[in-house]
Amino acid sequence: MSSEADVVKSSGPLASLRSGAPRTRANALKYEMATPKTWLVNTGRFAVFLVVLLLWEVGARTGLINAFFWSQPSDIAQTWWIGVQTGSVWQDTIYTFRSTVLGFLLGTAGGTLLGLSFWWSKYYARIFEPFIIMFEAMPKLALAPIIVLVFGIGIGSKIAMGFAITVVITTLTTYNGVRSVDRDLVRMVYSLGASRRQVFGKVIVPTAIPAMISALRINIGLALTGAIVGEYIGSEQGLGRMIFYAGQTYEISLIWANIFNLSILSMLLYLLVGKLEKVLLKGFTHK
Repeated sequence: MSSEADVVKSSGPLASLRSGAPRTRANALKYEMATPKTWLVNTGRFAVFLVVLLLWEVGARTGLINAFFWSQPSDIAQTWWIGVQTGSVWQDTIYTFRSTVLGFLLGTAGGTLLGLSFWWSKYYARIFEPFIIMFEAMPKLALAPIIVLVFGIGIGSKIAMGFAITVVITTLTTYNGVRSVDRDLVRMVYSLGASRRQVFGKVIVPTAIPAMISALRINIGLALTGAIVGEYIGSEQGLGRMIFYAGQTYEISLIWANIFNLSILSMLLYLLVGKLEKVLLKGFTHK
């Protein structure tokens, strides 16, 4: 019986796989470890971008798409270059950048402090948690007119919008990080004679910091959204104001030119916060 089984095993469909097992494992390992080269990835992205622009331009010129509603890349580039020459591009971009960063910083700091404060009193946390969640579920666009009326059409209302959107996310993320702290660790530190303040500073905060840092990329996008919404409602400057103005006057090329500026700004902010996140995580997880 054993000889027949050996014959079946040696002649079965899995025999070829077993004979090439070392090579298969090597190929699998090579597949797992292989990463595309950066220049190839960037070249592919640039090629896709150029193809989209080319198809867009050809479609607008041949009438396949309505150039009145969609404009065309050549007109958009010309409009954008005029904005660069007059300086309006830089002024509006810097204005939106400032309001976004300030709203991001204030919302992140405020939400972090509020989330950490929930650890000190479960009674206090359980009272305010439903109100925080309710405020998070509320569409912030509904608050925009009130915020603009209170803070004016200057940069203050844009910062307030960014703060209102980011503070709740940061609060909930921080509070989740606080609640994830190992209770046995807290009891052990208390048993060693630590005070409540020492437990907070040595255990609670360091454990919750990775959760807080993980919300930074989300917060920067939300802060930018708040700034743009504030500029839509009422503003003296900003990319959102220019997009709204261009939409009212049917200047489609100007809309797309400012959308392009907004895309570049959002990518820059995302990359900067991504770098900051890596530095902070490295500092708190590799001591």
